[in-house]
Amino acid sequence: MVDRRELAACEDVVMFVNAAVTSTGQREFRDDAETQRLSVEFLHEYVLGNYRELYAATLALDINDFNAALLIRNLLENSRDLTPQERRREGELIARRLELMAPQRVYKLFRELARRGVNNRRTRAIMRDWTAQRRDPVFDAVKYRTGVKATMRHAHLAIPGETGAFLFTALRKVPVFTTPLYENWRQAHYAATALYKLPYTVAEGLASKHGIDRATFLAKIAPQLTRLERLRLQGAGERAKVGSVKAELAEMPLTRLASYVLSLSRAERTSRYDELRHALTVAAGRAAGNAAGSWGRVVAVLDDSFSSYGSVVKRQRPLAVALACRYLLKALAREFTGLWTSGLHDPLLVRPSGPTPLGERLIDALELAPDRLVVVSDGWDNSPPGLAAEVLRVWRERLDPDGATTVVHLNPVYDADGFDVKRLSASVPTVGVRDAEDVPALIELARFAEGRTGFAELRGYLAARRDRFPIGKVTA
Repeated sequence: MVDRRELAACEDVVMFVNAAVTSTGQREFRDDAETQRLSVEFLHEYVLGNYRELYAATLALDINDFNAALLIRNLLENSRDLTPQERRREGELIARRLELMAPQRVYKLFRELARRGVNNRRTRAIMRDWTAQRRDPVFDAVKYRTGVKATMRHAHLAIPGETGAFLFTALRKVPVFTTPLYENWRQAHYAATALYKLPYTVAEGLASKHGIDRATFLAKIAPQLTRLERLRLQGAGERAKVGSVKAELAEMPLTRLASYVLSLSRAERTSRYDELRHALTVAAGRAAGNAAGSWGRVVAVLDDSFSSYGSVVKRQRPLAVALACRYLLKALAREFTGLWTSGLHDPLLVRPSGPTPLGERLIDALELAPDRLVVVSDGWDNSPPGLAAEVLRVWRERLDPDGATTVVHLNPVYDADGFDVKRLSASVPTVGVRDAEDVPALIELARFAEGRTGFAELRGYLAARRDRFPIGKVTA
């Protein structure tokens, strides 16, 4: 029998993990950005104050960069009463998470720490060590100039070579740089030909200054583009008839690829049908890895209702997660059936539309008696309201009390009012999902959302994830 206090603590931590996976502080379909931000910041403060050890341990989970940055900021800002051992353990987790985060996110975090006056010895050491292990500091100085300047100032770091002059001296006062990339940057302010040797994000602003048209700029900057920049710019390149911007779709991460597919018109998806289906299948197989084909008979209920549009800043993100999950689950399953709430049969042609008849689709799914039933939805069952919860209750209590069919609800949308992702039923575990690639790990976490597992087991799970998390080095 699970103690009620342990159960409440377990629910608190799982609730926080769900938020840290899904919430990005941006506008959602039902919540504005300010509501999202205030809700998740309150949740961070609550869990930090009550479960600090577990709060830090979630850095080893598949949380998003927005929450990882907020978590690191809170740990560094509130560290006065820690023991040396606790300081070292947290510092190692922070160092490793920073290695995994996008550099622009890290520099934004460092700028925020500087703005808030967080300048303790541990913070300076973390900044110093992360900066020291960057493979190309000259590239960073050019691409992330504002962030590098703030970091150097705040942590009082030694500035090598010409970097100090590049960062802190007015352009007109430097006649020439001997470092090639710095000199290209200097020349690009005066001669358009030099900007094509710069990183895309830096060159883009200078291209506007020189009045270069978009097609010409994309054609010449193509060799400098990263894989993700190619994917993001492929549509612009096609409109400008610039073939050199084309991305290798099958090499892209699955959920990003699904977002790209949904950004295309239905006519484009139809004309490129075989190419897009092949790319999604290959990406899903790569994400499934050695687990491919090991999940038995799987049925997925996938939400393509109007609310799956998301918002103007997260356009079709919930639908992209559902589409990516559909291909990943098919790769993981021995036998697979995907049921969209709209009744559509072709996944490549899905679009956000109509109500959310989850209850009807769950009946269709359970009639197939799968080994696993996975629901990917924001949890707003409204056609009719409450039918999904009732179907799941009756199924679990009367038709399948022994749990022959495993049911898990994956929710890609944070519900700010509930401080969690919205659940379909108390009898079914619900976990937050941001990227389909994380689904196998999230299925493992789902058992702690059922209310049948104690706090000790959750501590053990987080400790095991922390132990499997390659530790970064902090010398302070």
